[in-house]
Amino acid sequence: MYEWAKAFHLISMTAWFAALFYLPRLFVYHAMAEDSISIERFKIMQRKLYRGIANPSMIATLGFGIWLLSLAPDYYLKQDWFIAKIAVVLAVVGYHYSCSVHLNRFATDSNQKSHRYFRVFNEVPVLFLTGIVILVVVKPF
Repeated sequence: MYEWAKAFHLISMTAWFAALFYLPRLFVYHAMAEDSISIERFKIMQRKLYRGIANPSMIATLGFGIWLLSLAPDYYLKQDWFIAKIAVVLAVVGYHYSCSVHLNRFATDSNQKSHRYFRVFNEVPVLFLTGIVILVVVKPF
């Protein structure tokens, strides 16, 4: 049972982070776009990626993570590395919803951020993923 929960947790987490890596990249291109055809195309791509992949995979990742936690709560809740991982996961959820804010601004043509801003914004999930992997694999504390 544990192996299945872990496998599905990793699969859904991979899909979630793939969406979090690509959506801000679309924001970069959208912020640079000047013609209406490209702008409308980016709106569609962003909406479909967020609603069709990012949201479902986030929900699945959190669900399978809760399933894993429920299999050994006494172990996990006493581990400092796990508590730190939960803190980073909560930050990822916050980032996910900040993507929604940006997506809605693009959808209503009210974005005020530059492509340079989104180039930096695009790097944040890499930091989150690095932290989570180190916490889970290395268990530094």
